[in-house]
Amino acid sequence: MQTLLSNISKRIRQVYQKAEGFIEDEREFPLSQVFLNATFQRFVTDNVSMLKDLHADLHEDWLRLYATLDVKGLYITLSVDLKLVQMELNKDTQLIVFEQISDTQVIEAKFKNIFQKLAVKFALFFYQKVLNQDPLGMILEKLNVIKVKDDLLHLDLNRWLGKKRSIIDTLAKVHVNHAVLREAELVVMGNVNLTALFRKMSEEPMDVWAIDAEQADSKVSPIKQK
Repeated sequence: MQTLLSNISKRIRQVYQKAEGFIEDEREFPLSQVFLNATFQRFVTDNVSMLKDLHADLHEDWLRLYATLDVKGLYITLSVDLKLVQMELNKDTQLIVFEQISDTQVIEAKFKNIFQKLAVKFALFFYQKVLNQDPLGMILEKLNVIKVKDDLLHLDLNRWLGKKRSIIDTLAKVHVNHAVLREAELVVMGNVNLTALFRKMSEEPMDVWAIDAEQADSKVSPIKQK
């Protein structure tokens, strides 16, 4: 019995050392602009009735976000340039944080009447020129799409992703620490979750663990990846 416990202890220690080195080896996971916009469509746009479109053009270190709104007869498309400040994805947190680096621009608008047109133009002028603020964050916050904290736009996807068991199970295995923007591509940096690795190890046949002390000292079975 003592020999068995000793073998198991050595096995756990060696697997831990093997896995620890692996999780410190941060990897890049490139995601295309098409994939990112499809994600916005599925998990944001489709859940906010007044938001008709939300998509981004990705560039080196920045992105241009387009939002189309349909509010009380006003159909308007706005754009703004953003910088990616933070991206964290794991089973508990699915958060993307942006810094606004340009004023909001009106790309296209259809107004119910001339008075609505004048009201929108005045509101945009008042916020940007008089208050020295930009209205996009306030608009998206009122639509419950984002939260504005310390002049940063926080897009919390947990409200929608948290309901998807398959997605949460996947995020339990990979922890995304941050991301960078490249031309037409979002590159996320992440590592493997050590707890998930041990859970996977526990699913192996028991005879994998039944090794003698000499084998434990000299050989560690490789961790297989799906």
